Amino acid sequence: MIYYKNTLFLLLFFFQLSFGQLAPKVPKKVYTTKALGAIAPPVIDGLLTEESWNIVDWTGDYIENLPDENTAPIEQTKFKIVYDKEFIYFAFRCYDKDPKGIVERLSRRDGFEGDWIEINISSHNDQLTSFSFAGSAAGVKSDGFISDNGKTWDGNWNPIWYLKTNIDDEGWTAEIKIPLSQLKFSDAPEQFWGLQSTRRYFRTEERSVWQRIPLDAPGWVSEFGELHGLIGLSPQRQIEIQPFMLSKLETYPKEEGNSFKSGNDFKLNGGLDAKIGITNDLTLNLTINPDFGQVEADPSTIVLDGFQVFFDERRPFFVENKNIFNYSFADDQDNLFYSRRIGRNPNGQPIIPDGAFMSIPNNTTILGAAKFSGKTKNGWSIGILESVTNKEYAKIQEKDQIKKLLVEPLTNYLVGRVQKDFNNRNSYFGTVFTAVNRNLETDFLKFMHQSAYTAGIDFMHNWKNRKYYFKGNFVVSSVQGSEKAITATQRNMTHLFQRIDAGHLSVDSLRTSLEGTGGKFEMGKASVGNWRYKGSIIWRSPELELNDIGFLRQADEIKQYTFLSYETLKPFGHFRKITTTLEQLSIFDFEGNYNKMQYSLGSDFVLKNNWSFVVSAIYKPVNYSNSILQGGPRFRYSEEFFKSINITSDSRKKLKYNFAIYDTKGKNNSFSYTEFAAGITYQPVNAFTFSLNPSFSSNKNKLQYITQTSFNTDSRYITANLDQNTLSASIRLDYNINPNLTIQYYGQPFISRGRYTTFNRVINPTAVYYGDRVSLFDSNQIHFDEQKNSYQIDEDSNGITDYSIHNPDFAFVQFRSNLVARWEYIPGSEIFLVWSQGITSNGDAKENLVTELNSQILGRKPTNTFLIKMTYRFMF
Repeated sequence: MIYYKNTLFLLLFFFQLSFGQLAPKVPKKVYTTKALGAIAPPVIDGLLTEESWNIVDWTGDYIENLPDENTAPIEQTKFKIVYDKEFIYFAFRCYDKDPKGIVERLSRRDGFEGDWIEINISSHNDQLTSFSFAGSAAGVKSDGFISDNGKTWDGNWNPIWYLKTNIDDEGWTAEIKIPLSQLKFSDAPEQFWGLQSTRRYFRTEERSVWQRIPLDAPGWVSEFGELHGLIGLSPQRQIEIQPFMLSKLETYPKEEGNSFKSGNDFKLNGGLDAKIGITNDLTLNLTINPDFGQVEADPSTIVLDGFQVFFDERRPFFVENKNIFNYSFADDQDNLFYSRRIGRNPNGQPIIPDGAFMSIPNNTTILGAAKFSGKTKNGWSIGILESVTNKEYAKIQEKDQIKKLLVEPLTNYLVGRVQKDFNNRNSYFGTVFTAVNRNLETDFLKFMHQSAYTAGIDFMHNWKNRKYYFKGNFVVSSVQGSEKAITATQRNMTHLFQRIDAGHLSVDSLRTSLEGTGGKFEMGKASVGNWRYKGSIIWRSPELELNDIGFLRQADEIKQYTFLSYETLKPFGHFRKITTTLEQLSIFDFEGNYNKMQYSLGSDFVLKNNWSFVVSAIYKPVNYSNSILQGGPRFRYSEEFFKSINITSDSRKKLKYNFAIYDTKGKNNSFSYTEFAAGITYQPVNAFTFSLNPSFSSNKNKLQYITQTSFNTDSRYITANLDQNTLSASIRLDYNINPNLTIQYYGQPFISRGRYTTFNRVINPTAVYYGDRVSLFDSNQIHFDEQKNSYQIDEDSNGITDYSIHNPDFAFVQFRSNLVARWEYIPGSEIFLVWSQGITSNGDAKENLVTELNSQILGRKPTNTFLIKMTYRFMF
């Protein structure tokens, strides 16, 4: 097959290129510190006046990293390091000839606003992972965990540490105190850590670093300098206990006759989070009855293609050490562990009779969860997660009786992950295992899997100082359940075994299990010079199923992908940097059908005035879908051309804005999508920021799938001309009283209206011309029944209705908002005051968007939630 020959050629081409010349690696700098001994430790006040700072010399000699790498920075920086048995201390002197020009912008934690200084500590010196601590001139703390040699930065890691800053005649200073219990390091009598420091000089958006890192380096952490002189350190076993108390009041419109909607509900709750250092490398996290009430709501969205939507994880328990549990095996979102499955909304959705009312929980209760994770000094990354979710019941009120129906069973989730670095940290090999087991007590729940298991291996090898790499993974899955459950799995959107033209697939209604495989192999050039390239092969067998605890959008796919990029390494002309990428992909299914060919070209331009603009174009000459008819035959999309442009102003300004246009069209105007997005951020004073990000989109499709029905014994796949408009906006207000006391508001109105006309049925789904794929219903074949709100179809025009289609027109309106006051009254302990408001309704598709905004959002009584939550972190 041409596809496989081309892929093999590309991989051999990459391999041959791997024997090119490499620039010699610059030796890393060394800095030696001294223990404090009998001298009193520094007082963290930002002044650098303590005697303890005099026992070591300054180190500095920073060098510019951005925009003009390997040149002298505008202003120099220097620092000192001392330590004792419990803490490591850093003192920074950031010189500035114009102290009045230092920008002190307040933000909440992890804001990275204004001038700041950062220290990265790779205490395992594994050339892959690092702890990051940054402090702004305004005294705002930012922290995170760096993994995958700088490719991944997790800002949700919030350790306990201390920061104070001060501005004087020479510039500004910072003092940092980090408990050794927050770091992971070995028990060696004398050891050295990887070390890096970065300074942001805000006025020119310059970044300077202590240890030079070329822009074409293979990564970030692997290029660190070294911190020596750490003698007699004892690893600190971390023990933290954080209980919480919560009170919650919810008010909403009262419904007459519905005992579940009395107008308000009150809840008092409590729980516990704990973190116990089993060793200095490995930590046990526990949570009992966790609450995530202060977590921001997911953005609104409308799904017309039937696929599930991926949402990011924001819950603190699942975020910490997320990099260890991550197992992305194919595309970015495909993962064996998708933590949003734990605690999601109940699976069972009962159908209730007319006149009845139902109350069903929004989320499944997590009774408890434990996570054992960390990385050892020998390069072993270990992660084990265990969680149990409770039974959930729907309450159904019919006349004067209330009965309960089990809608979610008692469920156990298990994830195990091990990975080992070797070959001087240039290679790794790992395994993963997940298991889901449910106690299905009733026949109503037999549509769910009884159990689900996945396993996988992954590996990576770098050579020539990480210039080239080869990596891959292989996964297997197995799900078990009743015949009803496995039949439903075969027929769902991920698999679609019922496709009538798929010779390699068929629904077996007697199966009680399903097993599948997937994987990826990739090879490329990751560093040195201006060019980067990679090629990969990805596959997901038709039977692969991950969605009990993972995320898999679509199975039955083989993908070939190539990537080539060129990026400048020095500013020139009006540009700070330009990056241009060229991508190509081909997609087949397991029957050998050639479903997609796609070419992408994009460029990212950063100007010297810090404006940037991104342009991209995507061309799809071959474009078939196995899923658009949701169980029907393979369907051809018209040839498509997509283009976009995104312009962003200088982010340093008090007033900044961006504008984007996305536009795509199918040949013969068979479909089109256009979106206008804008954003404006205004910071009139350092403590207050306002941002507004509106967007408007228009989606037109002359062959939008609606439903499947039948005529006599033949299947009918109905499409129509869709005209959909969507208007949304996100609004944010941030007021920072001080770095530890912030008030934030977030609001999002979302309105989407779709109208359908020109109904038709699919007759030749793979015809070249879009009009030949369908047969339009004429005025003698279709009429609208106002009373039934449906279209009556008389396909053979004999005066008798053959089938009916419910009116698919829709108008979805939603408004979500959060007002959160957060006070970190002592490091690690917080008080939250939260007011959430929400409205969700189905509007009138005949009205325009502005009218719907007025009647459905401004004219309705919302649901209000008032929450007070207090946590206190005990450290032992």
